[in-house]
Amino acid sequence: MKAGKLKESILKRSILKQLHKRRDDVMVAPAVGGDYGAISVNEDMAVVLSSDPITLTKDAIGSSAIMAACNDVACSGAKPMGISVTMLLPTSYNEEELRELMKDFDAACENCGVDIVSGHTEVSRAVKEPLVVATAMGTVLKKDMLHSSNVRPGMDIVATKWVGLEGTAILANEKEEQLRTRYAQPFIDKAKIFRQMMSIIPEAAVAVQSGASAMHDVSEGGIFGALWELAESAGVGLEIDLKKIPIRQETIEICEFFDLNPYKILSGGCLLIATEDGNGLVMELEKAEIPAVIIGKATDSNDRVLINEDERRFLETTQTDELYQIER
Repeated sequence: MKAGKLKESILKRSILKQLHKRRDDVMVAPAVGGDYGAISVNEDMAVVLSSDPITLTKDAIGSSAIMAACNDVACSGAKPMGISVTMLLPTSYNEEELRELMKDFDAACENCGVDIVSGHTEVSRAVKEPLVVATAMGTVLKKDMLHSSNVRPGMDIVATKWVGLEGTAILANEKEEQLRTRYAQPFIDKAKIFRQMMSIIPEAAVAVQSGASAMHDVSEGGIFGALWELAESAGVGLEIDLKKIPIRQETIEICEFFDLNPYKILSGGCLLIATEDGNGLVMELEKAEIPAVIIGKATDSNDRVLINEDERRFLETTQTDELYQIER
């Protein structure tokens, strides 16, 4: 199989179809486009969990893992509280590197307002590079829990900040020497700090308070992948205006330099929100100094359409993230 996310057909056939629900207290089980799972703990409250590995970057893997897992939990409307971390380290790793990795974890925990509460660390011959998996946990009132299946035809689709932030930051940090052959250092440095915008916890909180119906974190596979997953989870169509999708000039140019599609690249830091009142939500997000824009609507057809002026084309199922084309 190819590196990256499994094809949707394989995910459905060989993973989801093999799983069976046994417990009545499981509220949200694995599904296409699912950011998290949820378990009922009492009449009013649910615990939300999500796990994320970090494989697309060698730099800042601790903070990347924390952000990814917390972002997924926040998509439920829950507030992330605790993190469990599993680390498999190569035999070439040393204690100083481990200490720096843990500092990276702790800084991200401070940013997200969570603590590491459990985990496992092991040195293994099975890995050549550090492999980190973070599992985030949070609680939410059942009446307030959101799910991507809640999207209904006619709802506005809002995107926050910009697409491609995470992929751009990775390329700027890991491929700086190549980028210097075309771009000035200030341009590259600006792209590097996109990593500081990875958390979607603030905008998720505003969306919940503003009555949003569903949220989906834009991550591996980029905005095109996230839009497909959101629509697939809810069984709706989409009409998305390509020109309204927010993207930074740095992302466009750096992706062009490496011949990558900026709409299919790792996009942590961008959140998709489905809501009955997109204009109202955008205004509330702007009050919180979070850029956001309506990029389209959900429809009652099965078509997921991208509109670019007079051109209309269909979204495809989630594709392999563009970063896998880059030699590591």
